[in-house]
Amino acid sequence: MKAFNPTSKHPARAVQAWQILVSAAMNRQTITYQKLSLYIYGRKAEGVLDQTLGHIAYYCIDNKLPPLTAIVVGKGRGTPGHDIPINFRRRDEEREKVYREDWYDIYPPSADELHESYLNH
Repeated sequence: MKAFNPTSKHPARAVQAWQILVSAAMNRQTITYQKLSLYIYGRKAEGVLDQTLGHIAYYCIDNKLPPLTAIVVGKGRGTPGHDIPINFRRRDEEREKVYREDWYDIYPPSADELHESYLNH
């Protein structure tokens, strides 16, 4: 059995984050960068999620999916980071699109698929 470990690379961490974000989206929840880092790394490491989330963001763009990363927000501000590729003027609409998507009906992407999207941007 494979498990995520401290040396897992960004594409593998993106697969892990995908699972967490899909669960949150299907429950109409946002998740803070801090909470996501605790789930992934077991410690506060919110400042290192940019590449992991970038894999997911670009995969969503490439596959015409709502921006799943729009539900990841800063603890104090309650909005996505400025590096997240979403329409900030319409961030509430973007978040609603994420909540309306049936993520459980979408086959989860592999680490390779996520990485390919990331490399293409």
